[in-house]
Amino acid sequence: MKIALVDHGVGNLRSVEKALSAVGGQVDLTADPDRIRAAQKLVLPGVGAFADAMEGLETRGLRAPVLEAVQEDKPLLGICVGMQMLFDSSLEHGQHPGLGLLPGRVIRFPDQGLTIPQTGWNQIRAVRENPLLEGIPEGSYAYFNHTYYCAPVREEDLLAATEYGITYASAVQRKNLYGVQFHPEKSQQIGLKLLANFIENC
Repeated sequence: MKIALVDHGVGNLRSVEKALSAVGGQVDLTADPDRIRAAQKLVLPGVGAFADAMEGLETRGLRAPVLEAVQEDKPLLGICVGMQMLFDSSLEHGQHPGLGLLPGRVIRFPDQGLTIPQTGWNQIRAVRENPLLEGIPEGSYAYFNHTYYCAPVREEDLLAATEYGITYASAVQRKNLYGVQFHPEKSQQIGLKLLANFIENC
């Protein structure tokens, strides 16, 4: 099972690569469009600013092969900013277009006494069953680090929710698209279980 770890120049790529390899993934860390097209599954990581990640995808010519893979029903997992990139747009430092694969926007946590960014461990609560979350106990803790969150338009795209002043989408799924706002590569056994589920079951 060849997994393309998409190198758009913005992300904690090596730690994600190590985590995927630890659970049996045959990982190809690449910015080569042809190698992305040849992969059976894709992982789109990301940290930092949404606009920088999208720009990296565009300037390296990776937007088209990523979209082609999705259209061919290849499973894709977006991690943190990689999940945010699946949506229509982000309001981080202005308004910036995303990949438009899921309807919705990426918006900032409200200023209501919260520590922003949310950095550290918080609970994820599944709202429906899905192979990505198989074997992960309800209320498990995962590691987060983000100032903006995804607001899906379609309720049925929501896979798991987390509370931080508000209740927001910490995981989404529609057909072959999967996204998690938290960092599975930093979430110890829970994160490794999720990555294994993506490799084996999605």
